[in-house]
Amino acid sequence: MQTVEMREAIRQALDEEMQRDAAVFVLGEEVGEYNGAYKVTKGMLAKWGDQRILDTPISELGFAGLAIGAAMTGLRPVVEFMSFNFSFVAIDQIISNAIKMYYMSGNRFSVPIVFRGPNGAAAQVSSQHSHCVEALYGNLPGLIIVAPSNPYDAKGLLKSAIRNNNPVLFLESELSYADKMEIPTGEYLVPIGKAAVVREGKHVTLVSHSRMVLLCKTAAENLAKKGIQVEVIDLRTIKPLDIATVANSVRKTHHCVVVEEGHMFAGICSEVGFEVMQHCFDDLDAPVMRVTQRETPMPYSKPLEKETMPTVQRIEQCILDVLS
Repeated sequence: MQTVEMREAIRQALDEEMQRDAAVFVLGEEVGEYNGAYKVTKGMLAKWGDQRILDTPISELGFAGLAIGAAMTGLRPVVEFMSFNFSFVAIDQIISNAIKMYYMSGNRFSVPIVFRGPNGAAAQVSSQHSHCVEALYGNLPGLIIVAPSNPYDAKGLLKSAIRNNNPVLFLESELSYADKMEIPTGEYLVPIGKAAVVREGKHVTLVSHSRMVLLCKTAAENLAKKGIQVEVIDLRTIKPLDIATVANSVRKTHHCVVVEEGHMFAGICSEVGFEVMQHCFDDLDAPVMRVTQRETPMPYSKPLEKETMPTVQRIEQCILDVLS
């Protein structure tokens, strides 16, 4: 076993898949000479050379289109967006080409491509750099969406994503790149489309993904001191959604709270909550409740930013409300 940061776990996944398959290459802004904006690709240009680690211009639309074309001809590109906020500049390529090409070509062209990078808020980057994109992209068929919460899952899921023959959005968190965890030194994969029960409990099911899972685990630990046993589920994959794992938990606990960093209206919580109602209506002892980012653009002010985002305290209070 080895203790690594999230950024190192992602780097290991990229490095191992490039070693395994010569069709895999990485491209994006500053991934080479600068070693990556968040040092995820540190040292990879020196190891793999500029034919497989490609620095691109500041033109997301251009290099996303280039990568999609490469994927259609048999390569396996991993596209780094410095921030998924910048993917909006490339959104026509992602929506109209990457996720529609297999259907539009009558199954003749697969697009095995991974778009990866930080999603959601960082520290005081304000409203134009804090979007959570999973609900936006999740509305569209043809796209797999993955959002790991820890280094172990990040490595295993990224390796699975690179081997997948479909377009994958791999959503990381800038605030989690330095998170450390012990992971195996040998190769392993984490399956796409399978949630994880990260803490068992019997009173309420708490569902989340990405960095919010850490807040949920803290809330569960705090409530355990009050005798409330919270079962925490990490979705890991947003699409396809593993509703079976969630439903099995809700049938046991009879209560459900869903947490996401994104906004409330038409968010991931809305979908999970509806599906829980659909599958577990007769098992619920209270309505499904949710904790989300407040319905406002992200402020720059640190105190206001804190009030806007989900917090451990808000999650705990929501659980107490649903149980009451």
